[in-house]
This record gives sequence, structure tokens and C-alpha cells, in this order.
Amino acid sequence: MDEQQMNMTSGKPLKLLFSFALPLMFGSIFQQLYTVVDVAIVGQGVGMTALAALGTVDWLNWMLFGIAQGFTQGFAIRISQKYGEGDRQGLQLVLGQSARLCIWLAVIAILISQGGLHLFFRLLKVPAELYPLAELYTRILMAGMPISVLYNFTASVLRAVGDSKTPLKAMTAASVTNIVLDCIAVFVLDWGIAGAAIATVIAQCLSALICWIKMRRTSVLRFDRSHMEAETAISRNLIALGAPITLKIAIIALGGMIIQSVVNSFDMAFIAGFTASNKLFGLLEIAAMSYGFAITTYVGQNYGAGLHDRISQGIKEGLVLSVLTSLLIGGVMLIFGRDITMLFLSSDSAELIAKAGDVAYLYLAAMSLSLPALYVLYVYQSALQGIGNTVATMISGGLEFCVRLTGSVIVTITGYANGIFAAEVAAWFCAAAFLTISFYHHFKSE
Repeated sequence: MDEQQMNMTSGKPLKLLFSFALPLMFGSIFQQLYTVVDVAIVGQGVGMTALAALGTVDWLNWMLFGIAQGFTQGFAIRISQKYGEGDRQGLQLVLGQSARLCIWLAVIAILISQGGLHLFFRLLKVPAELYPLAELYTRILMAGMPISVLYNFTASVLRAVGDSKTPLKAMTAASVTNIVLDCIAVFVLDWGIAGAAIATVIAQCLSALICWIKMRRTSVLRFDRSHMEAETAISRNLIALGAPITLKIAIIALGGMIIQSVVNSFDMAFIAGFTASNKLFGLLEIAAMSYGFAITTYVGQNYGAGLHDRISQGIKEGLVLSVLTSLLIGGVMLIFGRDITMLFLSSDSAELIAKAGDVAYLYLAAMSLSLPALYVLYVYQSALQGIGNTVATMISGGLEFCVRLTGSVIVTITGYANGIFAAEVAAWFCAAAFLTISFYHHFKSE
């Protein structure tokens, strides 16, 4: 076994989960670092108008890139189960079919993202003064969709067999590259918002290349063209696992876009403040996502090996670890959040900056106080995905959508902009409750 692979069917669950999640956390920190720096450079180097333009399409970009992430996460479920079973031939077939589906996914994703952009912008009610910048940034970013699919596929495969170190190396290299290129493109070459997008695409290329090389050098993950010949039954199974996760992401993003369309109807200060805190959301959920990947891999391998008692033990220990981490991160953000959000804001008007800063901190405080609910959501969502129940996670996405839609309607009627923040955290609580009940109901019925 490669030293970077991890068999999670034996050993102490808490140690396995934490040691697997830790490299992912560092990788996510670097990823969020370049996201945050990207936004800070745009806000400081190009201006608040450019920052607001990024914010108007946040949820759209999240949804389109989420398509790649959702399907590859679904494919990784079967990969981790085959790895846990010790079925080498079955693993190669699943890998080959997953790769074939990813090629189709990349083609479809770029057609949708480029061809449907104007429709998406109309639905988002992107303000006319922000439209050109938002379109330029999004088109360049979406041109890199095939690269995003490749990265998500290779990183998901590596995580499925317990290798969380290579994605860390890939994200570290990409983050450093992105920050350097951002500074050159914006401050030296004066390429503005387009330079920030180009820097991100180049950085994604590097991370995808690193993961692909590692995957091809790992003997257990090698497959050839014969494994990519159409296998209808396997492909259908993979799609059945990936489609609900992708649909969940799309539904959540749709709810987010509805909220964004409401936000876009308010003034520039509110849009900029909302954008600043929205970019920090990635920092809040870093550990949640990392623990989630660890739990999905842990549950998938143990489910494939038929070790149900270990699954229950791992979930309990993972839950305690997640909640404690959420309390720590939330506390740090409450203390230092105002200073952090101000890094994104730049304007000649002190009044505009102050108003945007107040909006940003209020939103950040609401998310920080509610963070345990988000972490519980990730624990049980990931556990359900590990055992192959992706339908429940899709339903939870629908529940989040309903809550956000209701909140948006209330805000539109009342004109109380800050109600948007309450709608976001209420969606977390409702989804967390549903997923918790679903997980224990599923296990009780087996």
C-alpha cells in the first residue's frame, strides 16, 4: 500500500478522522487564502465596484463549479467502497467509468456555463453598472471548467483511498501561484478583474496536474482505455450516486441565487458588505468540509467492509470533534471578524466603507454564532453519502432552498435587508435536523 493511502477499517476512529482531515484543512486554508486574497486584491486594487461585481455572481459560480464537485463526490463513494472491499478489478472499472463520465461532464458544464450566462444574469438581476465586469470575470472563470472537473475527479479519487496529503500539496502550490499571479496581473499589468480570473484558472491547472500525476503513479488507481469502454450498469450506478449530490448543490445554489437577487436590489454598500462576509464563509466551513471528506471516506470503506459498529463509533467521535472545532472558529471570527472584513473594502467615501463594514460584520456574526449547526449538517450529510444514501442529502438541499426562498420573500415584502442573514442560518438548522434524523432512521432500518 502507498504510504499516503489510509485503510480506515482498523484503528481508532478519532485518530483516523483527525489525521485524514488535518491535511485537508491545511489545503482548504490555502485554498481560502487565495480566495480571500483574490477578493482583497480586487477590492483594494480595482475598487468596490469590482468587488460588488464579484458578489453578484458568487452563487452562480458556486453552483457551476458545484456540478463538477457533486458528481465526482458521488463517484468517490463507490471508489472508497470498492477499496474497502479489496476488489481491485472492480475498483479499476469504477475508475474508468468515472473518468469517461467526467469527460462528458466537462463538455456539458462548459456549454451550460457559457451559453446560459445571460439568462443566469437576468435571473440574478445583476445591476447594469456591474454587468460588464461580472460577465468578463465569469466567462474567464468558466472557461476553466474542464480543469475544475479534472481536479475534483483526481482529488476525490485520492481522498477515497485515504490520501489527503496530495490534495494538500496541490492546493498549497495553487494558492501560492494564484496569489503571486494576482498581484502581477492586477498591480503590475493592470489587467483588473480579468487578471484575477486568469490567475485563478492557471492556479487550478497546477493543482489538477499535481493530483493527476500522483493518481497515475499510484498502482491501485491505474486504469486503461479498456476500463473506459461503456459499462452501462456501472455508469448508471455512479450517476445515481452523483446526481442527487449535484442536484442538492444546484438546489442550494438556486436558493442562494434568489437571495443574491434580493441583495442585488439593495445599495452598493450592502452588496459589497454581503460579498465581503460571503467570501469569509469559506474560512468558517474549512474544518467542516475536511471532517466531511474524512467521514465519507471512513464510512465508505467501513461500509464496504461490512463494519457497521465502527461506523457508529466513528460518527459519535467525529460529531464531538466537529462541534468543538466550530465553537473555536466561531469565537475567533466574533473577536477578529470586523478587522478581517475591512480588508476587502476600499472607497473614497468613508461613509460608504463604514456602512459596508457594518453589514459585513453583522452577517459574519450571525454565521459564527450558528456554526455548530453547519458542522452537524456536514457530519451527517457525509455519513449518509458514505453509505450511498445521496437522496437524503438531496432532500436536505431542497429544505435549505425552501427556507432561503421563504426568507427572501419576507425580505422583499418588508424591505428588511438584514433578514437575509437569518434566512441563511435558519437553512443550516433545518437541514442539520433533517439529516440527523435521516441517518439514524437509515441505520435503524438496516
